[in-house]
Amino acid sequence: MTRALADWYDAVELWVTQLAFPLQVLLAVVVVLPLCFLVALALDRVSELVTRL
Repeated sequence: MTRALADWYDAVELWVTQLAFPLQVLLAVVVVLPLCFLVALALDRVSELVTRL
């Protein structure tokens, strides 16, 4: 399982590094920024619940 995940990640990383730089930036904006927003939102909600307790 871990090896398969590592192989998949290596393949994705190789694909991203072979893209032109503007496409890499676009991919980061489209994928990474919303993901970071969702993680921050989840952490905010969890910290609010912990604070209430």
